[in-house]
Amino acid sequence: MKIALIGYGKMGKMIEQIALDRGHEIVSVIDIDNQQDFESDAFSSADVAIEFTNPTAAYGNYLKAFSKGVKVVSGSTGWMKDHAADVKRLCSEEGNTLFWASNFSIGVAIFSAVNRYLASIMNQFPQYDVEMEETHHVHKLDHPSGTAITLADEIVERLDRKQGWAEDTTDPAQLRIDHIRRGEVPGIHTVRYDSEADLITITHDAHSRKGFALGAVLAAEYTHQHQGLLTISDMFHF
Repeated sequence: MKIALIGYGKMGKMIEQIALDRGHEIVSVIDIDNQQDFESDAFSSADVAIEFTNPTAAYGNYLKAFSKGVKVVSGSTGWMKDHAADVKRLCSEEGNTLFWASNFSIGVAIFSAVNRYLASIMNQFPQYDVEMEETHHVHKLDHPSGTAITLADEIVERLDRKQGWAEDTTDPAQLRIDHIRRGEVPGIHTVRYDSEADLITITHDAHSRKGFALGAVLAAEYTHQHQGLLTISDMFHF
């Protein structure tokens, strides 16, 4: 498979190595200093582009890739509020393909399935209150993390006693999310259900970014054979 990389930071370099190890070809690498390469024949030859940049650049990168007929796998967060409807239209009505996930880790996909199941069970036991904590490296400026938001949305959807989520809240109708920034932590997400009798905790603790990078390459392999607006739930059926 021919892969283009959009964004060449730590994650992009790790994705490159894993893709090469799995027998794929990197035909184009685009970063902030060579945006003109979106117009190159090399980029147009890609079967899939893997995009890890930032919320302000992601949507524009999708449009550039789609204009060249290149499918996109993206882990960039923050663009959905303003552009979700247009991206959905581009995929459903105009034949483009985007595989988007807030987190590509296989472990997080499994953790998310456990989170959904546990929340469904806990809907029957109102004596348990729920809160979440996410920890990341000091270079991560946004909070809460995209993964935390996804996990929180899954809980709120299944718990009748929660109407939404918020940071630093004391409102019992809101799921509280706390964030911690320290060191070079790749990512830790913890969900706690606490009652007077006991505490139930589930945690995903990433040892490195390798799990995220491998998941992105697996998503590219899946995207190569599928089309439309795709998510982790399409690739993994838990």
